[in-house]
Amino acid sequence: MRIPYVANPPNPASAEEAAIVERIQARRAPRPLQALDLALLHAPAVADGWNSFLGAVRTRTGLAADLREIAISRVAVVNRAWYEWAHHAPLAEEGGVSKEGMQVVRREGELRLADPVPDGLTAEQWAVVCYADEMTRNVQVRDETFAKLREMFGETGIVEITATVCF
Repeated sequence: MRIPYVANPPNPASAEEAAIVERIQARRAPRPLQALDLALLHAPAVADGWNSFLGAVRTRTGLAADLREIAISRVAVVNRAWYEWAHHAPLAEEGGVSKEGMQVVRREGELRLADPVPDGLTAEQWAVVCYADEMTRNVQVRDETFAKLREMFGETGIVEITATVCF
């Protein structure tokens, strides 16, 4: 981390900031505040918004755990964010992604939905991995990829997958 963490436990400057810290602690419970929380708390309003967004993505969508966690894991690979990989790859496996499938998710280089579905992944998992790859590398997603996701997941699913990749 390039900025220091706030004190742990934090020292809120106001009742409003104390309420923000309490909301973050409540979402993280029974675990303690994480390094990300302690960095974001330099800007309490941002930390509060992030906490709300994170909670929605992680616990209040209809997205299955395997799809949510492989989307996050693929972004970690593309961005070489190995801390995130170490946290989310095991969650993907717990959610039902095979070890063979996770090797595909961890592949270097661009993945394309037009390629055959690799062994170890379902068609839906492959679509999510490729969508996350395209969003992260190119920002704009190919029309063919978007159309396939719409066919598989509908508008609600696309919004939930997109928010997960952005998260």
